[in-house]
Amino acid sequence: MLKQEVGKKFKTCREELKMSQRDVAMLLGVAQPVYQRFEKGIYECNYEQLLKLSEIFDVSLDFLFGKKEY
Repeated sequence: MLKQEVGKKFKTCREELKMSQRDVAMLLGVAQPVYQRFEKGIYECNYEQLLKLSEIFDVSLDFLFGKKEY
């Protein structure tokens, strides 16, 4: 369940920044299908990827995990 919720946060952040999945995947250093699976909650990010995504989206890890709003 947590993977899907975090994936939804990734998608929301990406869309607010008007970025494509390909854009985020490139910045993250993964293939677009891998990033797509992160958003769908099929794959889990490792710690380094989570930190990088929080930087890309300019949000805290707490926000990504639903602990607080921006």
